[in-house]
Amino acid sequence: MATPKKRTGKASQATRRANWKGSVPATTTCPNCKEIIPTHTVCPKCGYYKNGFASIKKQQAAVEENKNQEVKEVKEEKETKKTTRKPRAKKAETIQEEKVEAKEEKTVETVEETKE
Repeated sequence: MATPKKRTGKASQATRRANWKGSVPATTTCPNCKEIIPTHTVCPKCGYYKNGFASIKKQQAAVEENKNQEVKEVKEEKETKKTTRKPRAKKAETIQEEKVEAKEEKTVETVEETKE
């Protein structure tokens, strides 16, 4: 592999890179919604292309968004159903506490009977 014999100076680098220029992309207006868009592209806002032809991709994207919203709604419903289990768990805890209290009362009664 070839290696340079000397380092390239800053001035040489700058003159070489001076010809790299950015250009402004060509734009047009959408015939449907009057939005400024790049030429030869589908309008990202309304999905139309050139002479008013609707883009299939934009329509498919709208259908997919509707499906995603329905899926989110179903998930939210499932999550709300899961929250109903918590009160049941609390009921079970209160039942256990009542059993413990009942046992304590029995032991207190037996202790009192033995003292008499």
